Amino acid sequence: MRTLRYRLRIRKLLGEPMLHFLLIGIALFAAYQWVAPADSAGHRIVITEGVVDDLVTQHVAAKGREPSASELNHLIEMYVRDEILYREGVRLGLDRDDIVVKRRVRQKIEVFAEEDASTRAPTEADLSAYLTANQARFVQPAILTFEQVFLGESTAGPGVVHAVAIAREALRNGTDPEELGTPTLLAHRMTRTPADLVARDFGDSFASALERVPIGEWAGPIGSNFGAHYVRVSQRTPMATPPLAVVRDQVEREWENDRRQRARAEAYARMRVEYEVSVEATPAAERP
Repeated sequence: MRTLRYRLRIRKLLGEPMLHFLLIGIALFAAYQWVAPADSAGHRIVITEGVVDDLVTQHVAAKGREPSASELNHLIEMYVRDEILYREGVRLGLDRDDIVVKRRVRQKIEVFAEEDASTRAPTEADLSAYLTANQARFVQPAILTFEQVFLGESTAGPGVVHAVAIAREALRNGTDPEELGTPTLLAHRMTRTPADLVARDFGDSFASALERVPIGEWAGPIGSNFGAHYVRVSQRTPMATPPLAVVRDQVEREWENDRRQRARAEAYARMRVEYEVSVEATPAAERP
């Protein structure tokens, strides 16, 4: 009687669908292990469709066309070569204590951190607030139109005073400014030139002075990196912070750049607290 009950239980168990699925799964797993090559040592390289797509994309970017069949085979073989050499290098520990490898890995980690933080595009409110908080980055320099007479290398003393007096009298008599002063390769006239470019050619102090002198009047002496000048500013547009609509693209680029920097810093800060650093080397101040 006991034997009969045992057989009935076995028969009922064999009729359970879940048992069938389990047995099929075991069989498929065993078959895969029998057919698929072992990869416990990292000796299996799979060329997926994604890998091929990346290789084709890189070739198109470099050559401007898709690779031929032979070129694609060569690209795949080079990918395999790189992968094998990389794995063998890691196996031999060549990646350890290599500053170039460490720097490259660090860069990739930072890129991951940046992309993880890129959840949305900036709104108009974001950009307006950023422009307000960073006006100095986007300020448009003054625009200057001026003429100059070079008086010589000396910027002070009786000689400069005398040169100014001579230039002033000659200009009153209608002399062309280009015929006055000491010959030089400096431009006699600059038209609608941003103040930062004037500063590049003549120096910061010269450009700053031109933003203050009266419009339409000869003034001087005004010092530059080269000496003294007698100057007349005929037109000047003051320095100003432009509206967002004018510099939106630039503001968005700067906003995005700052976001990436913050993302890198925040990601590192989260990782840093997980590590304990012990400095065993002799402090730099105590080294011979």
